[in-house]
Amino acid sequence: MVSNNLKKRKMKIFKNNMLPAIILLLVAITQSGCEKMFGLNRQKDYDYEKKTLDPNIGVSARKFLEDRATGTGMANGVNDTVFKYMKLGLEYAGIDLSEYEKGDRTFLFLHNDAIRVLPNKNPNIPTAGLWFDFPIVTGINPTTGLPITKPATQWSDYPKEDVRNYFLYLIGQGKHNFDNLNATNKTVKSFLPTGAILSKSSMLGYANEGKGFDEGGNFYLRLLNNSDLAPIVHNNRTNDRSAGYVATNGIIHVFGASLAPALSVTP
Repeated sequence: MVSNNLKKRKMKIFKNNMLPAIILLLVAITQSGCEKMFGLNRQKDYDYEKKTLDPNIGVSARKFLEDRATGTGMANGVNDTVFKYMKLGLEYAGIDLSEYEKGDRTFLFLHNDAIRVLPNKNPNIPTAGLWFDFPIVTGINPTTGLPITKPATQWSDYPKEDVRNYFLYLIGQGKHNFDNLNATNKTVKSFLPTGAILSKSSMLGYANEGKGFDEGGNFYLRLLNNSDLAPIVHNNRTNDRSAGYVATNGIIHVFGASLAPALSVTP
């Protein structure tokens, strides 16, 4: 009996003495900066580094357009055809895509949604986009004198010359990006030919108080506000969808809603 009690007392003393040591050992292992633990490298602490996505796309504006119009761009896959209707418009207008390879330019790209948004119920008639916002004029109301209109359903509803001049108006001279824009409108000279007009066959020709294009062939860019995340605004009317792409030959801003041919008076 004495022998058993003695053994129990020794075991209790052993536990009481070893328990703090075990706890200290575990704390030392978990808190220490030792390089290895049980044969594995310990993950080191690191400082968080904020990074911004690289805006450099590494290709020309033409390549960017073609890849994302036809789904041939390897990075985005065959379903990436967001510039399909822009490319169709350029082809209809007879604009050589080499215009999108020339340097020192700012290119305004039209996402498909900027040209036409089709509803589910009647997929042939746009409910938003250029073809809806600047519809085809079919006649003049004899009572009001106002144009009677219907949405366009294809580029060929517009005169070819109008479409050609419209796209030339969306190419600016010089590079205009977040680094040199602010909340005040900046005048950008486009490649619209001198004296170009828009016909009255669509509501594009009724813009700018019936003058169509800006008289100087200019468009205007500004930041919505001075916030770091502020979008770029075109002609006081349309915010960019995504902007600041740096192509090898210029700057690209993408818009997801229609772009007017002149400055809107009311921001």
